[in-house]
Amino acid sequence: MKPNASIFVVLALFIAACQPRESSRASDDVVGTDNLAAEIARGEYLVTAIGCNDCHTPKIFGPQGMSLDYDRLLSGHPASEDLASYDTLTTGSWVLMSPSLTAYVGPWGTSFASNLTPDGTGIGTWTEAQFAKAIREGKAKGLDGARPLLPPMPWQNLVNLSDEDVHDIFTYLKSLKPVRNIVPNPLPSMAVK
Repeated sequence: MKPNASIFVVLALFIAACQPRESSRASDDVVGTDNLAAEIARGEYLVTAIGCNDCHTPKIFGPQGMSLDYDRLLSGHPASEDLASYDTLTTGSWVLMSPSLTAYVGPWGTSFASNLTPDGTGIGTWTEAQFAKAIREGKAKGLDGARPLLPPMPWQNLVNLSDEDVHDIFTYLKSLKPVRNIVPNPLPSMAVK
């Protein structure tokens, strides 16, 4: 019994189809790059829509009023910005803000917006799981046993973000220019009770 030539042709085509091709690997890289770009763009959209810049980006004031300081985008409260003295009695029932709108004083004490850039002084060493824990459970640095995130951080509004949302936000933040900025630790309340 002679082998049928068509069986060899089908077998050769099957083997050829199973071999990786350079062109498909290159297109996978393009798809991966396109995917990353889409995740970053969506993360930027979410960060903007949620209002992260409202507290985490220092503001500058000019002839047109207040604007974001894009050189320090999402870098948190500037370490070099000292807080002015204030009436501690007032902070028992009011909230005060720093000129850059990155520090807040109220009945809980003084809180400073965190550095969200990928620098080591920000979230540079964080894992995505830590980031998710921070914004979904209100844990400082996304660590179990850490202090709670303080007002005005609205982490309670972020608990229902999808895994995709958290991933895209984290991917966007990791794509930013790293800004070295050691944000001060929170201060306890000095209000007279």
